[in-house]
Amino acid sequence: MVQSSAEDVDGYLTEVAEGRRDALTRLRQLCQAELKGFDEVMAYGMPAYAREGAAEIAFASQKQYISFYLMRSDVRDAFAERLSGQDMGKGCLRFRKPGDIDFDLVRDLLRAVAAAAGKIC
Repeated sequence: MVQSSAEDVDGYLTEVAEGRRDALTRLRQLCQAELKGFDEVMAYGMPAYAREGAAEIAFASQKQYISFYLMRSDVRDAFAERLSGQDMGKGCLRFRKPGDIDFDLVRDLLRAVAAAAGKIC
């Protein structure tokens, strides 16, 4: 699944391949726990978390990997050392297998995003 037509995150998760569903559910739970005051929405066919209408975090099940989108360059810069060993594009952490997800890193990134508003890239 590259882009979903699901109307909500529950629907999205039912479409995800069973082998990835647990990992994506855990990502969702982390987002819900750490991103207080954010709205959970579907944006560009994937679950996203928006503050004041602007998505700052998203995740998706892609063909070759699970994506975690961090749309805050200030947070990426602050975590440059910890992110250096990760498979990362401009704003996307890519995990080839569900077992590769560093949930501690993701939690710390979410906490940094939630701590203060910042510029979205």
